[in-house]
Amino acid sequence: MAYDEELANRIREVVHGERGLTERRMFGGLAFLVNGHLAVSASGKRGLLLRVDPDQTESLVSEPPVRRFEMRGREMDGWIRVAPEELETDEALRRWVSLGVAFARSLPPK
Repeated sequence: MAYDEELANRIREVVHGERGLTERRMFGGLAFLVNGHLAVSASGKRGLLLRVDPDQTESLVSEPPVRRFEMRGREMDGWIRVAPEELETDEALRRWVSLGVAFARSLPPK
């Protein structure tokens, strides 16, 4: 399944002007990287794939419709999926995108 182009454009509007920003197709979606680290992606499985502080994972997934990202049957701390219905408003999208960008910024540049 292709990623949601409209969602990708909405993300672009939020991250416009971020230093060190690049885009790359990965994980079946369109990823937005900050200094080489994935911050957020318009997922090919709908919604957002987001990289966050692993210590925040548990509290973030307590907010439905958010869940841990699963790779090869294994749930991963520090990676979450945000369902499309959580992203209907620009305010909600900005909230989630800013979490991913802040975490990517906290990592040393690649």
